[in-house]
Amino acid sequence: MRVLILGGYGFIGLAVARHLHAAGHDVTGLGRSRDTGQRLFPKIRWVSVDISSLQSPGQWHPYLENIDVVVNASGALQDGAKDDLSRVQDTAIVALVSACGASSVRRFVQISALGALAGASTEFMRSKARADEALKRGITSWIILRPGLVLGPNAYGGSAFIRMLAAFPVVQPLALADKKIQTVALGDVTRIVLDSVEGLLPAGAEFDLVEPQARPLRHLIARLREWLGVPPARAVFRLPRWSVACIAWFADLLGHLGWRSPLRSTAMRVAADEVLGDSSKLIAACGYELSSLEDTLDAMPATVQERWFARLYLLMPIMVAVLAAFWIGSGAIALLDVGWASAIIAGALPPGIASGMVVAAAIVDVLLGIAILYRPWARHACFAMIVMTLLYLAAGSILTPVLWIDPLGPFVKTLPAMVLALATSVVLEER
Repeated sequence: MRVLILGGYGFIGLAVARHLHAAGHDVTGLGRSRDTGQRLFPKIRWVSVDISSLQSPGQWHPYLENIDVVVNASGALQDGAKDDLSRVQDTAIVALVSACGASSVRRFVQISALGALAGASTEFMRSKARADEALKRGITSWIILRPGLVLGPNAYGGSAFIRMLAAFPVVQPLALADKKIQTVALGDVTRIVLDSVEGLLPAGAEFDLVEPQARPLRHLIARLREWLGVPPARAVFRLPRWSVACIAWFADLLGHLGWRSPLRSTAMRVAADEVLGDSSKLIAACGYELSSLEDTLDAMPATVQERWFARLYLLMPIMVAVLAAFWIGSGAIALLDVGWASAIIAGALPPGIASGMVVAAAIVDVLLGIAILYRPWARHACFAMIVMTLLYLAAGSILTPVLWIDPLGPFVKTLPAMVLALATSVVLEER
């Protein structure tokens, strides 16, 4: 069949695309960047469009031509610099459902969420629910899938966050430790989507995709520590509920700067509401249970790569904060005392030029420190920091070469900062 996958290079979408392609289906992936999709999985076709821009049925029609099945694996956690929740999960999908009625689409597979109800506590769940209801009204042949916490060989969002928590050294800080969660293997999700696409599951049905057993978050994290090969925590610190609100507030603030933190208020509320489902309807339809957490982890043994990811994900905000503080601080210090800073190179240049160079360089330093805090610019800022460091060292080697052997190491100490910028640029790669 000819299948269009929305969110085609996302955490779930890319796995679904690979599985459907391997099963012989003609797959087209839809995402914001065709180049990213082509780089990640070049064996299928890719189209580039921001779903939030498709707000009417007519705007969807070009993407539905000759499509038999639509799989919606797209979504956004909450509003931010990159996402408009209502446009992505509600109005765009309502428009798509309407467009499907006038196209060749024969089936629509909606990957929704556990707890997607009209009266849910988060707009994320409410917008999912509105799209689900529009689907039920607008198309005859539909299937809605509601996965629990999805675990796979790769990680993103919530799955990346729990790996980060499990990699915390020595001790284990936890909030909402007793809230219950049911997981589902990414491989099980892709298998159920394939069955849905091929008509092996009944149309007009909703299925919860969850393992048989629910477990408290503290047990899940402890099991993931064991899976990663991280020593058991010497102590578990339970964070009070008020600290959760503070963390979520700060994460929401960063969301306006483009950082899609899994600690934002929506994720915290979803965890507080618990991630629970009932897989009995699915078992009756397909005849088998989905993998337990133990089966899921046994099927994808952790290696040093998983430990590196978990630990670097934990360190990433620290790396960004240190670089921001270093560059903003160095620029601010120079601007606070331009005369003292320019005196260092005054012997090689006229005083006016020396002062001008110091001011210009200090302003650039501050701007780069600010730029790395804005997520869309962060990687570019890292590369600019590397270039500027090389330029400073080149100019300094010409004007004041003696600083290379200065006991305080003003030149030598810039090299670790440059390496940190390079490492941060690598960690900041999202896909």
